[in-house]
Amino acid sequence: MRALRAAWHPADGVAVFNRVYLTVTEEIGHAVESGGFADRRAAATLDVRFAERYLAAVDAVATGRPAPACWRPLFHSRRHPGVRPLQFALAGINAHIGHDLALAVVDACRILECAPADLEDEFDRVGDILVLLEERIREELMPGPDLLEVADPLTHLLGCWSLDRARDGAWLAARSLWQLRGLSELAEEFTERLDRSVGLVGRMLLTPLTRP
Repeated sequence: MRALRAAWHPADGVAVFNRVYLTVTEEIGHAVESGGFADRRAAATLDVRFAERYLAAVDAVATGRPAPACWRPLFHSRRHPGVRPLQFALAGINAHIGHDLALAVVDACRILECAPADLEDEFDRVGDILVLLEERIREELMPGPDLLEVADPLTHLLGCWSLDRARDGAWLAARSLWQLRGLSELAEEFTERLDRSVGLVGRMLLTPLTRP
């Protein structure tokens, strides 16, 4: 992620999210090293599998392959002059939390040979870090020195999305996928529909608010 930060223009929409996510990853890493997680191995496994989902999407686009549907809006709109930095950041968070986190929980459960319930504490702790960072992101990337006016379209757009709701949805999706793990066709259909639905929210978050 540091290499990507150095390679991409700061105004690139994916670069905006990458900077945010690098901060998240560093915060989680510090928490793991300082004993902020009861089970360090479980936390590290979940964190690594989580990050790999994002990096796989970056690699897919770089090599001409399609990214998951949840990531396509961000990659397609990354240079749109009518989309604000805060929209890019939240669209990336939406894709990563709404889709990738659920799959990362299942990936980690397979590696650790446990059930999602055994990772609930780690999941909640990661979620707490994300909530704090989302607040910081909104403050840092909010346009202008003053709070947005009620009539500003960005105020209405951002009010339609909640990290808490996305996190709750990711936990439910992870538990559902775990229950479906022996039913490959249903699990595949569920994953595909989750991917597309999260992508739809991403397109909404990236609605251009100013003319190019």
